[in-house]
Amino acid sequence: MSPRPKFAILDDYQGIARSHFTHLDDRVEIVCFPETLDPRDPVQQEALIRRLESFDIILAMRERTPFSASTIAALPNLKLLLTTGTRNLALDLDAFTKQGVTVAGTEGRPPGVNSTVQHTWALILALARHIARDDAVIKAGGWQGSLGMGLSGKTLGLLGLGKLGSQVGKIAIQAFGMRVLAWSTNLTQQRADEQALAQELLSGSFLVASSKAEFFTESDLISIHSVLSDRSRGIVGAEELAQMKPHSLIINTSRGPLIDEQALLETLQMGGIRGAALDVFDQEPLPSNSVWRTTSWGQQGRSEVLLSPHMGYGEEDLLHGWYEEVAKNLERWLNGQEPLRRLN
Repeated sequence: MSPRPKFAILDDYQGIARSHFTHLDDRVEIVCFPETLDPRDPVQQEALIRRLESFDIILAMRERTPFSASTIAALPNLKLLLTTGTRNLALDLDAFTKQGVTVAGTEGRPPGVNSTVQHTWALILALARHIARDDAVIKAGGWQGSLGMGLSGKTLGLLGLGKLGSQVGKIAIQAFGMRVLAWSTNLTQQRADEQALAQELLSGSFLVASSKAEFFTESDLISIHSVLSDRSRGIVGAEELAQMKPHSLIINTSRGPLIDEQALLETLQMGGIRGAALDVFDQEPLPSNSVWRTTSWGQQGRSEVLLSPHMGYGEEDLLHGWYEEVAKNLERWLNGQEPLRRLN
């Protein structure tokens, strides 16, 4: 009798994945590894290879663990890489293909307003109204000590006007009466009008800044909704942060490296802008000694900083749905069938 294939489930922080595969216990040997290893660190890269080298099947949750060509080459037993979502930019698909490894993703997202859009607005409102700070003050025995920032009439800058950015912009207009200014490298007013119409808004609802400088100088709040690429990495740097208004806010629910982290830290430490709300970081999970964790933000002239642990897509229906789809893909593969959404 052939041994069961070994199946590794990576980076399941909430411990919810395992239950979706119980019906396959007699067909695969399942091992869960909830603690993320970062292969950019040579020591952790070596540990990651030792952890995974005996496995036939690996499940990667989104982009939590990157798989480069060097990592893939060190996993000779690997036959199937499963991932959640319609794409995973942390996977070297060419290297998987050359090694004969099938890569399969998922489709499902619940209908309605995207979960990242909802999280973006949770961060905007919580930062503008000092929700986290006031909560801590009340629990420590205090009372009022700050005033909230009103959003009506303010200019929301959207760096990126795809599906997520345009949904964020629609809420800004309809719920808060904000002006929406957009910018990205190749964005035109015609394209912005098409996005407005897709959101059932009038043409001209999303205004395109005439330049990157105008975008940063005119916006009261900036929300980032761009795909990370070599071209977009560090698209918000020291120059752009210096152009922002002293009372402005910046929110990032896309990818950490879109902002030059050191430039942002320096800006916030000297109180150059009113505040930042971040759901994504250059290194995830954040190290316990990260300056983001250990700095007393909002004190001694420093800007307000609100942090969440990459939860933009951390919605229960979405994640459970993804794991259900992954289980179907795994079962199809075990039965000799093509996965439902093959990525390579």
